[in-house]
Amino acid sequence: MPAGEDQLKALMIGGLDGDAASHAALLAALVPLLRAFFRRRMRDGGDDIEDLVQEALIAVHTRRATYDRDRPFTAWLFAIARYKMIDHFRKNRLTRPIEGLEDILVAEGFEDASNARMDMERLLGDLPPKQARAIRETRIDGLSIADAAAGAGLGESDVKVSIHRGLKTLAARILGNRR
Repeated sequence: MPAGEDQLKALMIGGLDGDAASHAALLAALVPLLRAFFRRRMRDGGDDIEDLVQEALIAVHTRRATYDRDRPFTAWLFAIARYKMIDHFRKNRLTRPIEGLEDILVAEGFEDASNARMDMERLLGDLPPKQARAIRETRIDGLSIADAAAGAGLGESDVKVSIHRGLKTLAARILGNRR
């Protein structure tokens, strides 16, 4: 399960306060978040995604002193990731349209997206772990049903049923019809 805002912020603050273990744990926890961030925005990104993850991790490390402890950590993190992606697009002079690029380039609402992710994590936290994991891996992290099933040691049909039941429960909760 990916680390949440509170855990990431605590690791970041621990690192800023000189705890090397917290800083190392933070960087390790950021890898899957950054991969998912870039994967969702760069279909068929291949090696570019891994390069961007590394560049973002280096930027988090080198620019950690610019982090404002009173602000959400993930907003700061994803702003760095967004700028790294924009630099990548400029450097490679991408001329083909990229799905969702206009959303990436708009800075307003970026913190709202971070808050939405935290809300989503709270919603998923109320689901049974199997359902939450299936939804997170397929709908958020971009894994295929087959990859999610293999990672969880389940059959593909079990993952599909977990996704269906979890989404149905979430929809009912969001609409106010608690189950």
